[in-house]
Amino acid sequence: MTLLPDEGGSCCFVLTKRTARVGSHKRQWALPGGRHEHGEGPIEAALRELEEEVGITADEAVVVGLLDDYLSRSGYLITPVVVWCDRATRMVPDPGEVAAVYRIPVSDLEAPEVPHLREIPESDLPVISIPLLDTHIHAPTASVLYQFREVGLQGRATRVDGFEEPVFAWR
Repeated sequence: MTLLPDEGGSCCFVLTKRTARVGSHKRQWALPGGRHEHGEGPIEAALRELEEEVGITADEAVVVGLLDDYLSRSGYLITPVVVWCDRATRMVPDPGEVAAVYRIPVSDLEAPEVPHLREIPESDLPVISIPLLDTHIHAPTASVLYQFREVGLQGRATRVDGFEEPVFAWR
């Protein structure tokens, strides 16, 4: 999860829309990130993926910390790395992976409708989503954003393993 100021100095986070050409989770909303390469830990992988996907280099970023690991229904173990960039750096999306990149005000996570929870017949857990950009951002991205809001903005020790992903994300 990458935090950076906008041109006015307000704190924002980076959100991407994946292309139709990526191997899995096509056209879904995501935070920059991806698989580890041989010999990388979660921080090295996060910083490399940040540069590859949106053009923010590691020397512009400071690692603030980690959120809880999240095991997705599609089998990915996600280690959310929270990164701060101290200037409103220009983002350049990789057209092979990123259809669009957005700078979203962190304050949007404080909206009263965050999180949005709904039930599905396939699970006993509520499906979490976050309304942003005139749509809903679903888990696992929504879970990471919600935990950041709770821990980073509200100072509450909140876990997100009690939330579900929508069925379309299970593949």
